[in-house]
Amino acid sequence: MSMLHSFDAGGYAFLQGGFPYSAGVIALPGFAIVRMRLQRPMPVDEGFALIEAQLRGANRPLTAFCAAELRSPEPFSFAGFHTFNEGYVAVLTRWGIVRDGLNPVARSNVCPQFAAPAQPVFHAFCYTVTLEQAAAMAGGDARQDGFSADSAHRDFVVAGSGEWPEDQPFPQGIVARGDLSADGLARKASYVLDTMRARTEGLGGDWSALTASQIYTVHDIHPLLGSHFAAHQLTGAGLSWHPCRPPITELEFEMDVRSVRLERVLGLTR
Repeated sequence: MSMLHSFDAGGYAFLQGGFPYSAGVIALPGFAIVRMRLQRPMPVDEGFALIEAQLRGANRPLTAFCAAELRSPEPFSFAGFHTFNEGYVAVLTRWGIVRDGLNPVARSNVCPQFAAPAQPVFHAFCYTVTLEQAAAMAGGDARQDGFSADSAHRDFVVAGSGEWPEDQPFPQGIVARGDLSADGLARKASYVLDTMRARTEGLGGDWSALTASQIYTVHDIHPLLGSHFAAHQLTGAGLSWHPCRPPITELEFEMDVRSVRLERVLGLTR
């Protein structure tokens, strides 16, 4: 299991991952996580500028940025994915988030089958706020909405993962590599679901408190609803199926999950 690090400057802890992203984040006591989805996805450079403005407007430091959801035109080669990530991580380094070679920010980056963007874009992002700020944003009573200091709940976001164990060589280590049969897709889904559960456990998150489960694949998930998703208690709150491919060629199935009580849409017009 990855090591859990406290990132006090951001108000969250993170499961150690690789160069591009962490395996997940969880709010530290006294903080909550806010998710912002962009009504119109925005190119990565412009998205970073928007996030910076959002954080400053919320009186939060840049280090409060804790999770990103990206969309890319098509899957990268393994080398191409690394090149893209260099520019992305450079921004996090300038913001004082990447320290001592550790990247705390969780992320997904997937490729829509339909209406794909012309370049990588931000689809959504998350950042931390204090419980007092969260209660004010919710517009209700802090205790009633679960944002009081004695609340046991801690918001968390698990980073996206495909069916490749990252300690294995690529592409040889891909689970059921090249197998798009019903059995092959079931094996891929099983691995990814196990990864989601392991990361949630590593964060100290409560699986039963998930508020969203997002599935990214262009293949039919209906045969897996009972045997896999219902078996993992994911159908009660509903599943979000995004017809997208994972970000690296040869991967076919990805997921991320979260337990975030405050979600907003940026860019809605009246």
